[in-house]
Amino acid sequence: MKLKIAILGTRGIPNHYGGFEHISEYVSVGLAKRGHELSVYNSHNHPYARDNWNGVNIIHCYDPEYLIGAAGQFVYDLNCIRDARKRNFDVILIMGYTSSSVWGHLYPEKSAIITNMDGLEWRRSKYSKPVQKFLKYAEKLAVRHSQFYVSDSMVIKSYLARKYDINSRYIPYGADMITELEREQITPVEALKEDYFLLMARMEPENNIETILEGYNNSNSPKPFKVLGDTSNRFGKFITHKFQKDSRIQFKGSIFDTAKVRALQNNSYLYFHGHSVGGTNPSLLEAMASEALIAAHNNPFNQAVLSTDAFYFSNPNDVKKLVETVQRQETEKTMVTNNLHKIKHLFNWESVVDGYEEYAIECYLNYNNGRIIS
Repeated sequence: MKLKIAILGTRGIPNHYGGFEHISEYVSVGLAKRGHELSVYNSHNHPYARDNWNGVNIIHCYDPEYLIGAAGQFVYDLNCIRDARKRNFDVILIMGYTSSSVWGHLYPEKSAIITNMDGLEWRRSKYSKPVQKFLKYAEKLAVRHSQFYVSDSMVIKSYLARKYDINSRYIPYGADMITELEREQITPVEALKEDYFLLMARMEPENNIETILEGYNNSNSPKPFKVLGDTSNRFGKFITHKFQKDSRIQFKGSIFDTAKVRALQNNSYLYFHGHSVGGTNPSLLEAMASEALIAAHNNPFNQAVLSTDAFYFSNPNDVKKLVETVQRQETEKTMVTNNLHKIKHLFNWESVVDGYEEYAIECYLNYNNGRIIS
């Protein structure tokens, strides 16, 4: 069965922003290669201006975020939904609910609506109390106005079952195994192998960047610490100012060259993953697939992916201890090998595309038969 499928809720593809854009690339292209008609909605400000990308139709919609800030996301999502109402899609996959679920009453009635429920957005500390309250409300609206749901983490799946009594489909993110070409993307001038620590994240409080860098700052390690991420926002400026006197800390800015990022992950002595909110994080999977040795923030989301194949930290003292004591010996090599096995068998893109294809067909058939999957 071949379906007409649209993906909404992202800034567009190819990815120039984050996780949902990343997975939308792989899922849309993967489904298109299997004969489905795929459309992805892009912001009119997206740097890719053509109407087709790797077999996927690109629909450009007006996005005023650059003029009016975050409120523009709501207008952009409304514009996407209004356009989708005209196109008779069999299935609409909505990535997240933050700025789309308020328009849930406008979702196309003839399309099966699948919402990826994201990662408990209302827990993010970057949001004020009123915004967190709104996000809880938006989550309820997403549950009310969608017929079907995707969880990218078993932790999220359990939460949705407990909170709303809904049976979401668990479909994780994926990652590709690192290639020899990617390994060679950095030169000895840029970085010596296993001579530096690394983290890659958006500059947001819940990513524990301050905790990680404070622990490192208090350490006596001679190894430099490379930080990948845009530091132009308020928190990024705070972080760079706080640690400006530590010449070992190198803020490298955003790097969208995937091969370069993966080479940096592969060559790092220890990769720090501080994300504490959300489901299965794409950058964590990439680090695993890039054969990085990982130190992760101690929370259920990271534990669900890494199990015992990582070091964990909860505070700066934990980080300091890791920086000063972690070795690269047989135990650590086994951790890396075990994580590669997970990527190969649990978190590979082919399986992710399989999951979305099977669920889309199942949802389409159930919706059109007047039944909801139980």
